[in-house]
Amino acid sequence: MARIAGVDIPRNKQIWVSLQYIYGIGPAVSQQILAETGIKPETKTDSLTEEEVNRLREYIDRSYRVEGDLRKEVNFNVKRLIDIGSYRGLRHRRNLPVRGQRSRTNARTQKGPRKTVAGRGQKRGATKK
Repeated sequence: MARIAGVDIPRNKQIWVSLQYIYGIGPAVSQQILAETGIKPETKTDSLTEEEVNRLREYIDRSYRVEGDLRKEVNFNVKRLIDIGSYRGLRHRRNLPVRGQRSRTNARTQKGPRKTVAGRGQKRGATKK
């Protein structure tokens, strides 16, 4: 199993798919890396030579910020928004959608399961006394 940027990439997949297991590398970046290093995207990971794996490893280390460094940077950016008290920071702090989505309805993934509130609304078909 090849280890690139501290991640064991799967051996039974094509290399362009396997590279996407590294945080910070998506489909487009994966194709770009393979074009730069001269490796065919359809090649299975387990059929790569040691020299090709080293080429990939060096190119990714030199050209891209991935895994731990990228995660640290993203977390630092979120903490900065929270510290300065911006609107986006407040949304992050309250675990609500940050990018302007509707939250009156929807947003269940962020808000969690519904919390029942006592005395809210009437039952259907019930009459007032």
